[in-house]
Amino acid sequence: MKYQALAGLYDRLDSTTKRLEKTEILADFLRKVPAEELPEVILLLQGRVFPAWDETKIGVAGRLVAKAISVSTGLSQAKVEAEWKKTGDLGLTAENLTRKKSQATLASHELSVGDVITTIRKLAALEGKGSVEGKLKLIAQLFASSTGTEARYIVRTVLEQLRVGLGEGGIRDAIAEAFIPEIKGMAPAEKKPVMEQVQNALDLTTDPAEVAKALKKSGIKGLEGISLETGRPVKVMLAVKASSPEEAFKITGKPAQLEYKYDGFRLQISKQGKEVTLFTRRLENVTKQFPDVAEAVRKHVRAESCILDAEAVGLKKGTYEYIPFQNISQRIRRKYDIEAIAKQFPVEVNVFDLLQHGKKSMLSEPFSERRKVVEKIVEKRKGVIQPASVIVTDSEKRAKEFFSQALKAGVEGIMFKNLEAPYKPGARVGYMVKYKSTMETLDFVIVAADWGEGKRSKWLSSFTLACRDGDEFREIGKVGTGIKEKQEQGLSFLELTKLLKPLIEDDSGRNVRIRPKIVVEISYEEIQKSPTYSSGYALRFPRVVRLRDDKGPKQADSIADVERLYRQQK
Repeated sequence: MKYQALAGLYDRLDSTTKRLEKTEILADFLRKVPAEELPEVILLLQGRVFPAWDETKIGVAGRLVAKAISVSTGLSQAKVEAEWKKTGDLGLTAENLTRKKSQATLASHELSVGDVITTIRKLAALEGKGSVEGKLKLIAQLFASSTGTEARYIVRTVLEQLRVGLGEGGIRDAIAEAFIPEIKGMAPAEKKPVMEQVQNALDLTTDPAEVAKALKKSGIKGLEGISLETGRPVKVMLAVKASSPEEAFKITGKPAQLEYKYDGFRLQISKQGKEVTLFTRRLENVTKQFPDVAEAVRKHVRAESCILDAEAVGLKKGTYEYIPFQNISQRIRRKYDIEAIAKQFPVEVNVFDLLQHGKKSMLSEPFSERRKVVEKIVEKRKGVIQPASVIVTDSEKRAKEFFSQALKAGVEGIMFKNLEAPYKPGARVGYMVKYKSTMETLDFVIVAADWGEGKRSKWLSSFTLACRDGDEFREIGKVGTGIKEKQEQGLSFLELTKLLKPLIEDDSGRNVRIRPKIVVEISYEEIQKSPTYSSGYALRFPRVVRLRDDKGPKQADSIADVERLYRQQK
């Protein structure tokens, strides 16, 4: 497929804010895409060139792209910079200058979708000496072969800033409409279970292209062949929150299993023979960062093949004492000296659920049965790996006693789980409830920030927070408290600036807009109604508790979570 056709689609999607219109435009386009090209096209529609679970980063900054525009157009770097400053958008800059390029400095040819994906993937593979020049040449070659519109979207794809108003839900709806013809005539009651089937297939595969190919080939029946696979991540089931044990029991029913709520990070563990793969809840492959966990699974999980749901909790070196998540979070991002940091920050893996055992999917099995298998196959090795600590009870008094026991053990609360419930990947359902005694913190995305003043002029500060609202983000306030100046004192302005700087989308003034990616946990004194922010709410005395490396923007708290906590205050 010609890339020009895809760029034209991006333009049409970008020209409307109406979700239903976007769905129809995309569905009509997808019907015409050959089955063998769907994977590449759908990847690019998500603004990606690698699957969601592939940790490979493109690793290209805006300045390098600007230089490539200069090389491909024959214009001076100063002229490119001036146009960039004028538009505030490097994609538009590339489009404008490519359309009126003064000379053809490189050989050109008509671009295909495959050309674009292959070339951008090569960017990620270049490392070490000469890599900058190599990346510059590859990007310039793309621009030399592109039209103005193509150049705009190549820039946005390279910088991972596609922005055509397509979220997961929009792509899902378009795939369904494209390949299930009868869905348009269905009444809402008929349509709902069909869309649930499509969503379930997406949650199992984390790959819209696989779902699209199955539907294109066989319609809704094609989804029956989609199942779990070891080595491929699944969206984890999510918990709802409760303000008391009484409320938790109302949600789960009685009796329920209660287990420790560990202050660690979620790990999905996939085992096939000696091959162990570890994924975070963001679907990132962190196997290399946790060789100690992979080895523990090989030695102490008695199953040839399985997929486990677990929490990795930090331990104080030389003891069995649990430590807060922030102390071990740097292990997720570490690329070098992995063995040394594993010894410095050891973790204990607490397994609490099972998605697959052998060739059998356990998703539809009652939770009580899944737990029995966990206890059977996971050896208890304190400080290394073990089944999560649990009790089964229908007593609120016993629940409160277990909660006190959990706090003494150094964890932050307890979970309540419905004994008869299936496992629902990607869903936040009443099968699993978390309870903490302190004011419930919230996880928000940083969407803007201000450059500091004086000695902080090179740091970002006063961070604007947002909660999820479907595929959009709604602002809920600003925060600057809880962040330190120095790295050794905890989360620092310097560290946050390093993380956020590559995500800046508009830096034309002191306030900068930031691509939603970085999640922080926030404490506060009160939630208030507010006409100032787009969420309709504001936080009184917000404070940053920690960086949530284990969460992506799609796992941030929603406006519904904010509204629930607002009502509970009353």
